[in-house]
Amino acid sequence: MEMILDGVKLMVIGMVTVYIFLTIMIFCMNVSSKLLTPIAAKLEKKTPKPANSSSGDEALRAAVAAVAFHENSK
Repeated sequence: MEMILDGVKLMVIGMVTVYIFLTIMIFCMNVSSKLLTPIAAKLEKKTPKPANSSSGDEALRAAVAAVAFHENSK
């Protein structure tokens, strides 16, 4: 019976330790989120956006041409 109580004590200590660790981790994540949100907004405004999306069309055309060439070469 004593070993069972020791096991239960160890289990409770382990669960409390994990709970405390997770609570501290969530608190740190919330604090860092609040601190970094204004910085992220400034960085987002400074990032230039692509002028046009023709590069995606060119890549698609190149991929289709490569597949067609590969199929015709067999």
